[in-house]
Amino acid sequence: MLRRLALGLLLCAASGVSAEEFQTLKGHGGPIMALAVNDRGLVASASFDNSVSLWQEGAPSWLEAHEAAATVVAFGPDDTLFSAGDDFVIYRWQQGLPQEIGRHTAKIRALDLSRDGEWLASASWDGGIGLWPLSAGTPRRIAVGTGVNDLAFDGAGRLFVATMTGQIQVFDSPEAAPRILAEQGFGINRLVLSDAGWLAYGAVDGGTRVINAETGAEIADFTLDRRPILALAHHAESQQIAVGDGHGYIMMIDTHDWSIARDFRAMREGPVWALAFSKDGQRVWAGGIHDVIYGWPIALMASSPAAGTETRTFLQAPENMPNGERQFMRKCSVCHDLVATEQRRAGPHLAGLFGRPAGSLPGYRYSDTLAQSDIIWGAETIDALFDLGPDHYIPGSKMPMQRITAPTDRQDLIDYLKTATQHSEDN
Repeated sequence: MLRRLALGLLLCAASGVSAEEFQTLKGHGGPIMALAVNDRGLVASASFDNSVSLWQEGAPSWLEAHEAAATVVAFGPDDTLFSAGDDFVIYRWQQGLPQEIGRHTAKIRALDLSRDGEWLASASWDGGIGLWPLSAGTPRRIAVGTGVNDLAFDGAGRLFVATMTGQIQVFDSPEAAPRILAEQGFGINRLVLSDAGWLAYGAVDGGTRVINAETGAEIADFTLDRRPILALAHHAESQQIAVGDGHGYIMMIDTHDWSIARDFRAMREGPVWALAFSKDGQRVWAGGIHDVIYGWPIALMASSPAAGTETRTFLQAPENMPNGERQFMRKCSVCHDLVATEQRRAGPHLAGLFGRPAGSLPGYRYSDTLAQSDIIWGAETIDALFDLGPDHYIPGSKMPMQRITAPTDRQDLIDYLKTATQHSEDN
């Protein structure tokens, strides 16, 4: 391990990277759900704020089309980018313009491009895999029968699939019945597939295992007492796997000798949802509950403090605030600001909310349903929104499905918003 650390420090010094060059990419207005890096070193990100971004030299180019959280990004050739999300839609982005190439009927969890560049595969919680032709051909669907969390093509065109029921399935062709490569009692969230003949996966129970991609025989087990595993990334040239978990740790695995090279607390609070290596493998980018993308020089990880210096409002201790504010922080604050701000959020700001027609705030991309409604926000309509739930009160809107069932909690929220949104407008 000391030899690897010394080598990493020398590489960092040679390239001008130092401890002071811990990097952040700022601009999103919601948790970071997915990251990808292409052959030119461009970073792509997807966020709960519904936005996708391309980052070059720290500056974002915003890609706006999703009507719910963007949760997946994947690069194709020539800087082509694919994205998908909780709106069930897959977009191909070229020169900043979106082209819809497919839809599912539930959340999309992963995308992968075939090695020949002809097909894009998508994994969804609707119990199926989508196969989308990128030049010629007819879209196809493979029924899996359970939610699919991740997938990857190998060089022979086979598709390896991770399911919510804890299986790794292999499809030799779209028509063939799947072969069960591995099976366990907990859902498998992520997998990475290597041309060296192994497959690594991370599961809900905290399992991090490496198996033979042909036989399923176990090669290594890196399971620790942290769960769930939420992110995996592989850098073939430097022989590294990065593993992110629900406790905010990143574990670095050396695939040369199957050892844990580093294990450190990356996030001060919340999980690690997204990981991606830089092109040269000397840096790992990570995202989680905060709005910021963090980039660590790998050789300096052990000496770096956990990222995230401010507690997200929706994670604050409930005893530190009155009930109405607590309801807002837990139900609303991840999507909405109380003040008029240009910060990116999944929802519009709430300044001057009472008496405002729904769907009327300039500059926000509302769903057609909300933009065409006759709702005027006030005590009665806010109460009905959280009593019935947005999916019933305003079917077809972008608001997430949630309710506040206790009438006293709804009234406390309304009382809090009356004061907070009026005050924010006045300021």
